[in-house]
Amino acid sequence: MSGLIAEAKAIAVLEACRRKGVLLATAESCTGGMIAASLTDIGGSSDVVDRGFVTYSNEAKHEMLGVPLELIAAHGAVSEEVALAMAAGALSHSRAGIAVSVTGIAGPGGGSDTKPVGLVWFGLAVKGKPPMAIRHIFDDHGRASIRQAAVNKALDWILAGLGSLNPKGHAD
Repeated sequence: MSGLIAEAKAIAVLEACRRKGVLLATAESCTGGMIAASLTDIGGSSDVVDRGFVTYSNEAKHEMLGVPLELIAAHGAVSEEVALAMAAGALSHSRAGIAVSVTGIAGPGGGSDTKPVGLVWFGLAVKGKPPMAIRHIFDDHGRASIRQAAVNKALDWILAGLGSLNPKGHAD
């Protein structure tokens, strides 16, 4: 994805947050803060970006977002359950009305038959609604490509989640 497309998508997210009157939080593992960075690269983003949590380790997921260590042990850090808990934790540990989470295997190592390199789980939490998660497997064109594709997908999913909010930032 070119820098101009990424920037246009980040601007669209910020403008949608403003229209809906909602603050945004991110909880990132494999993207290491790239989603928050793509948003805060845009001047004036501080009016809608509340905070970003970079929770690369399991301990950080637990300490910063309240993800139970037992949940991580049972399902693995790269799982639907952990993505849901990360998004819900980002929402509850911030002033945001919407939060996105990302946990995945960007490679080059770390993959397995059941969890290949390129597997990413995304969580989305919107105040007043149960959190949701989606799974995506990106083609393994290298670590940087997988991480950038995950940022792109996360921005798309934030936009979709914002579409479910009325102009006052409440779930329809």
